[in-house]
Amino acid sequence: MTTAQTPAADVLEATGLEVRYGDRVGLHPVDLVLHPGTMVAVTGSSGSGKSTLLWALAGAVEPTAGSVSLAGEPVGDRRLASRLGIALMPQGGALVSTLTAQENVVVSLLGQGVVAGVVHDRAGAALLAVGLGEEGGHLPEELSGGQQQRAAIAVLLASGARVLLLDEPTSELDAVNRQRVLAALRAAAVAGAVVVVATHDPEAAAPADAELRLDEGAATWVRR
Repeated sequence: MTTAQTPAADVLEATGLEVRYGDRVGLHPVDLVLHPGTMVAVTGSSGSGKSTLLWALAGAVEPTAGSVSLAGEPVGDRRLASRLGIALMPQGGALVSTLTAQENVVVSLLGQGVVAGVVHDRAGAALLAVGLGEEGGHLPEELSGGQQQRAAIAVLLASGARVLLLDEPTSELDAVNRQRVLAALRAAAVAGAVVVVATHDPEAAAPADAELRLDEGAATWVRR
């Protein structure tokens, strides 16, 4: 996928990216060139390699071979990837249980160096985008599974990261909230982010600009 108006410096690129776990292949070598403004669905059955691909792109799994770069900068470990602007939401989300939904977003923003004067507005806007405008003061244990999932997505949306990688972000959601979340992710792509969604749900994959299917670690473009 290419966009003539997009400078190469904005591209998330994987070259010969391969992941092995001992003798088992988690991800066969794959080449990807993903431009800002693009929303990509990564589909496949459980165990097909979807999570492995996302984690490798995020610097959370060290590839056996190949490389990942963003804006021409090599993506090393997770810390460097985060500093480059790559945000990852693992399957099931990752909320701090002792913080409210809004505090989870605020603390994450403060940790990224966002000035205190704007963090609450950004947190509120992100929670509103996923339909949690009235639940920001609730602890994770007071939220349903779907609400927790949406709160974790709000953390990513508020970050303004250049790359958003989300693993099964709609698995706990009903039809209305699934569409709400997908609309928020689409808006992030329109604003200039690379958005990659791993999903087993055809309805969640349908709005994406492109679909990459994984089968036992082998990647094939279904559409692009």
